[in-house]
Amino acid sequence: MTSFRTPDRARWLAPQEVLFLGVVVLGWAVLVVSLGKDTSWDFRNYHWYIPYAFLNHRMGFDIAVAHQATYYNPTLDIPFYLLANHVPSWIALGVMGAVQGSNIIPLYLIARAALRESEDKWLLAPMLAAFCMLGGLTLGLAGTTYYDNVLSVLTLSSLAIVVTQRERLATGTWRENITVALIGGFVVGCAVGLKLPQAPFALGFAAALAAVRGDWKHRVVRVLAGGVGGLVGLVLFSGYWWLVMYHVTGNPLFPYFNQYFDSPLALAASYRDLRFLPTTWPHRLLYPLLFTFDWRVADDLGYSDIRVGLAYVLLLATIPIALFVKRKREPLVDPSAAAPIFAFAAVAYVAWISVFAIYRYILALEMLAPILIVCAVGLWPLSRRVQLTVLGVLGVITLACIRPGWLERGPVTDPYVQVKLPPIPDPDHTLVVMAGEAPMGYLVPSLPHQIPILRIDGWMITPQDGSRLTASTKKRVLAFKGDIYLIAEEYEIGRATEALEDYGLAMRYLDCREITANLGGPYKFCPVERLTDKKP
Repeated sequence: MTSFRTPDRARWLAPQEVLFLGVVVLGWAVLVVSLGKDTSWDFRNYHWYIPYAFLNHRMGFDIAVAHQATYYNPTLDIPFYLLANHVPSWIALGVMGAVQGSNIIPLYLIARAALRESEDKWLLAPMLAAFCMLGGLTLGLAGTTYYDNVLSVLTLSSLAIVVTQRERLATGTWRENITVALIGGFVVGCAVGLKLPQAPFALGFAAALAAVRGDWKHRVVRVLAGGVGGLVGLVLFSGYWWLVMYHVTGNPLFPYFNQYFDSPLALAASYRDLRFLPTTWPHRLLYPLLFTFDWRVADDLGYSDIRVGLAYVLLLATIPIALFVKRKREPLVDPSAAAPIFAFAAVAYVAWISVFAIYRYILALEMLAPILIVCAVGLWPLSRRVQLTVLGVLGVITLACIRPGWLERGPVTDPYVQVKLPPIPDPDHTLVVMAGEAPMGYLVPSLPHQIPILRIDGWMITPQDGSRLTASTKKRVLAFKGDIYLIAEEYEIGRATEALEDYGLAMRYLDCREITANLGGPYKFCPVERLTDKKP
């Protein structure tokens, strides 16, 4: 059997290990290209629009095109937007797949560090890491722009830093402690700065630092240093956008938490998705089991996988064993590695269920779950043969229960987004309004750039909501003197008609044309006239 053994396993990867990781990353890239383009609701709503809007200075020129997401930090979306606009689609998808496949690197480092030295280890570690990549939603999100499986590279890397450097954190100098904690904190802080729902993993990282052995002074210094590093990463990727949002709206997180920031543009509401938050203690305690048996409990994206629920049950069972049962002399896993892994997962999970409870936001825990399961069973006072047998049975059962939630994809054609528009006679004197809840932001970059796009009705803004944003939108529409067109999906024409009436407008339905696109639609493109201009 080929050995993955390396002279210094904490620092260097053997050539065989590098080859294994490279094959997985390349394989993930091939998988993503073969699946095709992301046509998800979120991509059509804002992942293509907000980088375009940022790069073309459309803040305030357009209004609420992508609902609340119009005002999201666009930094995370810019690289793929630029890539997909300048290279063939299959290359853009392949690069995205390679980045998402890079989760295998921190997962392998964590698995390798957690397993004790043995002849079996150099086969078990790559098998375990590969198993981590086969989660139901992990597979389903391959090649999509939700980016939870991109940011997981950073959050898992922060944990890998703690686990692989635990001896240095435990016995090293103050300088080594601070340096390791700063680097790990910076990595996870970057993830939070790019997407705030990653914040629970920052708390998990702090818990992992504290779980590494050492006196209380070392632990406090580690956590503080990690916090400083995290703050630097957070500000690096979010600081500028918060300042922009505060200047433009009065709320750095606009429109979220506006009951506290009180931006005059929006209502005094949170604007958050609270549908999945458990409201009772029995519901909270059973939540991992509930979403294991029915994904709709915790997400809008379908999948089937029992690994998170199984890890939850096994970790709860392992607590009394760890506290009261005498440990085997040579457990399958290293307890000094298991402790920060457990702490990271537990604290991140508690923070997540308290604030979000949306399964997609803990995709990193879905990936980490097999390692959690191995660490739990590996600490039980059983023989090595029995431990491996139990893990083998659990692995087979888990594999049998995996049903990836493959999202609908589009063919890999060029250009990446293709939109066919009806003729627009005078784009320099044209205004376009959108109505309804359908995601249509991805159409905007294909429209003439001089045309402002105002959503007059949707998730965030409605004609009668009483917000200043709606009032300013009505004022702009009333003052506009050129041609006005409506874009709406066919099934929302009725709602669009009512929204137009509230703005003193009416569509000329018989003159409607169609906008066709490669990722959705078709959409109605209708000329609009003012009700006061209609002849009796």
